[in-house]
Amino acid sequence: MTQLTPDLADRFAGLALGHVTREYPNKLDHVLSGPQDARGPRDLHPVFYGSFDWHSCVHGYWMLAHLYRQFPAIPVASAIRALFDEHLVPERVAGECAYLGRPGALGFERPYGWAWLLKLAAELALHDTPEGRAWSAALQPLAALFAEKFRTFLPLATYPIRAGVHSSTAFAVRLALDYPDPALRALLIETARRWYLADADCQAWEPGGDEFLSPALIEAECMRAALPAAEFRPWFARFLPRLDRREPATLFTPATVSNRADGKIAHLDGLNLSRAWCWRALAGLTADPAAVRQTAQAHIDASLPHLGDDYMGEHWLASFAVLALE
Repeated sequence: MTQLTPDLADRFAGLALGHVTREYPNKLDHVLSGPQDARGPRDLHPVFYGSFDWHSCVHGYWMLAHLYRQFPAIPVASAIRALFDEHLVPERVAGECAYLGRPGALGFERPYGWAWLLKLAAELALHDTPEGRAWSAALQPLAALFAEKFRTFLPLATYPIRAGVHSSTAFAVRLALDYPDPALRALLIETARRWYLADADCQAWEPGGDEFLSPALIEAECMRAALPAAEFRPWFARFLPRLDRREPATLFTPATVSNRADGKIAHLDGLNLSRAWCWRALAGLTADPAAVRQTAQAHIDASLPHLGDDYMGEHWLASFAVLALE
C-alpha cells in the first residue's frame, strides 16, 4: 500500500506552494451588489486569493500545515514557514472575516469551504510550537465565524445534500468533526444522525461525470466518524449490505478520466483519491480488509501519477492525495 513519505510530502508541498499565491486564473464565489464590488481576488481575500478558487486555497494551506507538522525537515519547510508568517497574521485574517460580513456572503462557500477552513484550524491547533500557536491564534477569529455559520445553518437544513461535489453535506460534516469544539461536534453528530441514520441498501448510482466524492462512501465515512463503533457496524452493514460480493460494483472500479484539462472531468481524479481515503478508513470494518485495501490502492494508482498534469487538477488534487495516503 502506497504510504506518504518525506519525498512525496515535499513533492505535494511544492505543488501547493506553486499555486496558493497564484492569483490568476481565478473562479470567484462573489456576489456583486454594485460596481464598487468588482474587485480582484487578492483585494477581496487577503489570505486565500490563490489556487483558482477560495476553497482550494484553503485546503492547500491545510495540506502545507499538515505536511510541515508531519515532516518538518522536508526541503520546502522554510518556504512553508515564510508563507504562513506572511499570510497567517491578524491583519490579513481580519480581511477574510470582513468579507463574511458582506450582504451577499451569507452562502459563501457553504458547506465545502466552511468545512475546509475548520479542518485547517484544527490542523494548526496541533502545531505545538511558538510559530504554530501564532498561526493558529491568527486564524481563530475566522474559524469562529465559520463554526457559527454551521451552528446557524445545520438546524435549518431539513434535508442532506447527497452529492459528490462541493455541496455534499456528508463531506462537510466529516471534515468539521475534526474541529476542536465540543458543542459544534455534538450538533454535527446530531445532524448526521438525523440525516443518515435511517439510510439502508445504498444503490450507489455513481460516479457522476463531474464528481470528486463518492456519495455512498463519504456518507459511510461521515457516519464512521460520528457514531460509536458498536453503533456504526450494524448501520454500515445495513447501508452497504453486499460489500462481501463486491457490490455495488461501481464502488470497486476506479473512474476513468478522459480529459484532465477539463476542470469538471478532472474532478474524477479526486473521486479516485477520496474513494481511496474512505476505503482505507472503512477497510477494517469489512469482511475482507485486505481486498478493500487493494481496491483503495487501485484507485490511488489510477490518479496519483496525474496530480500535476494540468492546472485544473494541480491546484487541488494533492490535498486529496494526502487524505488517500494517510
